[in-house]
Amino acid sequence: MSLEYEQQYYSDEIKYIAGCDEAGRGCLLGPVVAGAVILPRDFKCDLINDSKQLSEKQREEAYEIIKKNAISWAIGVVSAEEIDKINILNASRKAMQIALSKLDHSYDMILTDAVKMKVDIPFEAIIHGDAKAMCIAAASIMAKVTRDHICYELDKEYPMYGIAKHKGYGTKEHLEKLREFGPVKGLYRYSYGPVKELFIEKIELF
Repeated sequence: MSLEYEQQYYSDEIKYIAGCDEAGRGCLLGPVVAGAVILPRDFKCDLINDSKQLSEKQREEAYEIIKKNAISWAIGVVSAEEIDKINILNASRKAMQIALSKLDHSYDMILTDAVKMKVDIPFEAIIHGDAKAMCIAAASIMAKVTRDHICYELDKEYPMYGIAKHKGYGTKEHLEKLREFGPVKGLYRYSYGPVKELFIEKIELF
């Protein structure tokens, strides 16, 4: 993957571009996590790609490469409870805003993977941006790997759900465990259908 997509934006006014993406929007539990990355203009790495196209081992390797080579990178996290309060789209935007605010280098433009944001600098929300722009792909990797690490820690605290395996997505096995043990407040997203249904069932039983 090359920086070809970003290249069209560089100019005397735009010297640094921040890519931003999130991970975990479709999960039933845990936070939504966003990554923000500023890469050198001439940076190239064949391994950097849409995080969904990489194996876990490849993502971990790419994560270390990005950490070592990025001009700046940062992470934003929004909890399951806040997702329930403000909805997942707003939570994703908030996580991105947090990540961008934590970058320790200035930037002149923001590119995101389809998520629109109100900002006062040049901005573009690119459909399938994580498969087109390296800075967005890098942000998706940082977000995904960080969220996976959070899931491994949650698995230690709540081993009965098998979080390390499904990472919070609604797999058949996960839904079976969720039905068996019920949702935990603060861990699960109660505004999501499968969780909400079980919560309502539990209330009706009592």
